[in-house]
Amino acid sequence: MALAGERTEQNLDEIVSFPEWREVLNGASAWSAEVKQAHVRAILGLLRACKSTGRPLSAGFIRWHLARAGLTENARRAERAAFAWLFKAARAAGKTRPAARGFGEPEVGAQRPADNPRRSGPGAGAGARPAVPPLAAADQGGAEWERALITAIRRKGFLWRTEQTYRAWAARFARFLAPRSPEAASGDDVAAFLSALAVEQRAAPSTQKQALNALVFFMQEALRMDLGEMDFRRARARERIPTVLSKAEVRQVLEQLPGGYRLMAEVMYGSGLRLMELLRLRVHHLDLARGQLNVYGGKGDKDRLTVLPESLREKLEAHLARLREIFAQDRAADAPGVWLPEGLARKYPKAGVTWEWQWLWPSREFMQDPETGRRRRHHILDGTFQNAVRKAAGAAGMTKRVTPHVLRHSFATHLLEAGTDIRTVQELLGHQSVETTQIYTHVMQKPGLGVRSPLDAG
Repeated sequence: MALAGERTEQNLDEIVSFPEWREVLNGASAWSAEVKQAHVRAILGLLRACKSTGRPLSAGFIRWHLARAGLTENARRAERAAFAWLFKAARAAGKTRPAARGFGEPEVGAQRPADNPRRSGPGAGAGARPAVPPLAAADQGGAEWERALITAIRRKGFLWRTEQTYRAWAARFARFLAPRSPEAASGDDVAAFLSALAVEQRAAPSTQKQALNALVFFMQEALRMDLGEMDFRRARARERIPTVLSKAEVRQVLEQLPGGYRLMAEVMYGSGLRLMELLRLRVHHLDLARGQLNVYGGKGDKDRLTVLPESLREKLEAHLARLREIFAQDRAADAPGVWLPEGLARKYPKAGVTWEWQWLWPSREFMQDPETGRRRRHHILDGTFQNAVRKAAGAAGMTKRVTPHVLRHSFATHLLEAGTDIRTVQELLGHQSVETTQIYTHVMQKPGLGVRSPLDAG
């Protein structure tokens, strides 16, 4: 096994994508229950490290993980045994593949996990898929059913996050069916899986609906199977209201944020952006002259215009001036350009080094692109900003659960309270249906109704 003794660059970079490892381990007769439990703990810890750093599972990553974990010699020996079994079982099942350039062993003391631009998506496990899409030609899947699904998804032109989600649900369904293959499944199997989500896992209706859409597409479009009528237990619908801050509470949270994060939060609240819409803003998305913000490729890959607060004009102009200095330094250092979607990068290979395509919220440090091994400047990561907002809310003494998305909820609610037409708010938020926007009417203050508590009425 390459984890001990001599190592080569090839086996250091060999990638494991083996979501069925737990089932295989449970079925191994050579191990005692105690050893199996120790292996499960070690492997789950390794997968959490993969998820937090956004790196694929390889022998090189394991060597880095063991070197930084601070384990005793006995614990290190037990973990090495677990990881050696994992690689051996993965190879036997044909679940390993050579890595693309740049997926090698990270250095001990390398960049912090929060600085890595590739985070695992839904259904993360061994071989978790990154948030920034890999090159399509290098990511065609493993099993035949997965290859068929990927082909069907890309033929339809779905977004990368949709592909992540559909592939994750297909993988969960495959584990549910094991040892049978999804190619041998029927509508009854899909119904049983959906019922299990509702009954055994108490999944939300939205989760069950997402699974239904993914599996119907998987079975009908990818595997060309007719599911027929399916009878399954529906998840119980729950009424949820959004958390909303008052204008005074918004100010209190903003005052606790450091300068750079405060401007980000002000733009998010002032324009009603989703978190990833905020983080993916580039310089040319700002239209300061017209007081508009262009949102490109929002949820559902839809573009829209939203309001840009006039009060932020001077702050944004100063922010752009600072970005100009960073941009000039990067160009003087001949640094690689910013990341661009695969098709755009092929069509305009030099766009990443132009001013208008620079991130509006760049990270302080360069990050390694796992596909190419090149270090480039990425945007601030979602977890970094989320943590900053949570800490600011705690420092402000908030008793509500405050996340960045609460700023978007507050934007919509405050507009409705000010008398803005709900259709206008719908367009600014990018909601497909006005029914989605109507949820804010349940939390807005309605002074026109004249309702007072009986306790206040005396």
